[in-house]
This record gives sequence, structure tokens and C-alpha cells, in this order.
Amino acid sequence: MEPISGLPLVSLDIQAPIWEHVFTVAPLVLVGTEEEEGYDFAPKHMVTPLGWDNYVGFVCTPRHRTYHNAKRTGVFTMTYVRPSQVLLASLAASERSDGPGAKPALQMLSTFPAEVVAGQFVEDGYLFLECELDRVVDDFGVNSLLCGRIVAAHVHEEALRISEADDAERLFAAPLLAYLHPGRYATLAETHAFPFPARFSR
Repeated sequence: MEPISGLPLVSLDIQAPIWEHVFTVAPLVLVGTEEEEGYDFAPKHMVTPLGWDNYVGFVCTPRHRTYHNAKRTGVFTMTYVRPSQVLLASLAASERSDGPGAKPALQMLSTFPAEVVAGQFVEDGYLFLECELDRVVDDFGVNSLLCGRIVAAHVHEEALRISEADDAERLFAAPLLAYLHPGRYATLAETHAFPFPARFSR
């Protein structure tokens, strides 16, 4: 294959999804929804703030119960996972048993209740969001974007940015988990200030 513009680039076949051919960085979040009996948690990495205001979205599929739970109840929670929770997040992705009960592996998760919406969080996260479903945008292929308005937010005091503390030291003391799709993760502890140009503003 001839390089593009003299660069060592490989053109990918866009007749199939491209995302398995390169690593991308994302958070790992456990989205909590209320079942008809109990609660469910599902790990999601396609999660993003929706603008600068208090909106957040995640990608799901109508084939998953998370999608239908959120549409039925109109609410969901988000637990942003720490590096120490990788195994628990993996368990949340396990298969369901037959019948109406929750995934058996979820019984191993320590949880606590949300304060504003009907929901649960997983302990030992660093950021906890309570969301009301704002809208659902379907038909991104087999996927959908579920958009939520944040109605309550809680952050572990170790992860809270404060003016008296150095950001680099804060992150070193309370590292973040990065999910590297497909199928890897990293602990983010050593960080550097981004070199914004003078007078830069959002």
C-alpha cells in the first residue's frame, strides 16, 4: 500500500467498524439502573460530558437491559471507577442468570443509595452522578446515545480539585483509571499540565 502524503499511514476499511484497529482512551463508568426487581450495573466506556453544562451521555444498545431500564424509569446513576475496581467492573459485565433476577456477580459489589434519584452507586468510585434522562438518540448503527441531566453529583474528597493543592500531586495520590479500547486499561498517576497558548479560553 502506498503511504498517504508520504506518511506511514494505513487506510482502514470503513465498511466495518474501525475501532478494533487502534487504541483509544476513555473513562470506565458503571451505569446503574433500576430493574423491576433490584438494580443493575453495566460498565460503559463510551461516556462523555455533553457540553460545559451539567449534561452527560453514554452509548448503549437497545439489546441491553440498561437502555430499557433508563427509558422506563427516566433516571440512571454513574460511578466513575478507580483502578482498584477493575475486577469488579469486569464482574458487572458478566452474563445474567435465567429469570428476572440480577446478574449473580452483582451480589459481590458493595453499594450505597443515591440521594435524589432512585438508584445505587458502587462504593470506592471517585465520581458519582445522579442523572435524569433528558433524551435518547437512536440509530447510530445498532447503538443509541442516552443523554442525562445531572441532578446531583458527589466526588470523593481525595479526588476533589481544590485551589490549595497541586493538580499533579492530587492525581498522583488518587490515580484515575483509563480504559484503552479494545480490552486494556491503564492507571493514570503521572500527569503534566497542558501547554495552552496565552489568553486561551474555551
